[in-house]
Amino acid sequence: MARDAKQYRVNVYEDGEVIARVRYNQNLDYWDGRNWQNGGVGRHKGITKLKDGRYVIIIGSDWQGERDYAYIVDADEALQEILKAQRLELLDTKKFAGLKKLYEEKYLLEDDDDLEEESE
Repeated sequence: MARDAKQYRVNVYEDGEVIARVRYNQNLDYWDGRNWQNGGVGRHKGITKLKDGRYVIIIGSDWQGERDYAYIVDADEALQEILKAQRLELLDTKKFAGLKKLYEEKYLLEDDDDLEEESE
């Protein structure tokens, strides 16, 4: 099924109930050398944020008979998904500014001064 991201919406589930519908995206996919995917051939993953601030993981499939869906995650899991997909550029968007702050607080980044001392 061809998806028009501006039109195609996916159900968001929480505790088995549909709580929202979000635009489908695959912004957590990565190139594996042959295909854009995340989770296996024909499987896709995206991330978005609801108006109330909760993060949503979108799961898509190219396989006939499988339905796309989405579910709520906390900020830590949302950040983990971005890190695993190596899509840190998403943290520079307004939508994920809170995750960027969490990233900067939680993960120790190398200090450039330390690198200079090591090379001496």
